[in-house]
Amino acid sequence: MQTTEALYTYEIVTKEQPALIEKAAECLARSFIGVDVSGKWVQEPMVGQLNLGYEDFYQFTKEYLASTIEQGYCAVALDTNNHVAGVLAGDTNAPEIIGEDIFEGSFYDMNVILRVLEDVDKRFIEDYKKRNGEEIKDGELLHLFMLGVIAEHDRHEIIQQLGNKLITKASTQGLKAVLGEATNPKSIRVMEKYHHMKKYKDLEGNYIVHKYQDNSKLNRIPANVSDGTYIIIREL
Repeated sequence: MQTTEALYTYEIVTKEQPALIEKAAECLARSFIGVDVSGKWVQEPMVGQLNLGYEDFYQFTKEYLASTIEQGYCAVALDTNNHVAGVLAGDTNAPEIIGEDIFEGSFYDMNVILRVLEDVDKRFIEDYKKRNGEEIKDGELLHLFMLGVIAEHDRHEIIQQLGNKLITKASTQGLKAVLGEATNPKSIRVMEKYHHMKKYKDLEGNYIVHKYQDNSKLNRIPANVSDGTYIIIREL
């Protein structure tokens, strides 16, 4: 039996690879909108609840990658046919709170997700400042923003290898921590198991979480699918 390492190769995408950037954006958009994995429909809970469309989400993803690719934190898993089977994309920008709706038209409901992310990010920023006495700076933390796997098999192994590639790079470049917003328990479990990331607790000992049951747009997400978006972290 072939090992995962033999089935897939892993690389960091550069700005000189526009076709690969597009393939990475397609993989991320497909996985967030939803993919069939061995007869089971797998999708990101908020995207599924809000019924966001593929084309809009693809454009959003492609623009994110275009704006961050030079930082060197977009890793892809390529199968033996050079198709993108998985992507983990991040950046080293300090968290930014926009505080207003920025998406329009058919993608308007993406503002709901933006508000959820900004809610947990704002509380993390405030707690970080209390702990460290200063604001988060660009280049200080690796923010893992989007993870997508469209392969049917070896999904966890792909996530492990992609994460290892980016986290090792962040560590060698002297970043302080790896940070993410986990929107479902499966993501949390996988990041805990393979990358030792944990749900972040503030100075009062409380998890930083946006509960879906308290959000009028998201309270129909079943609790057994996900109860909220959590900040997860690993210090380097």
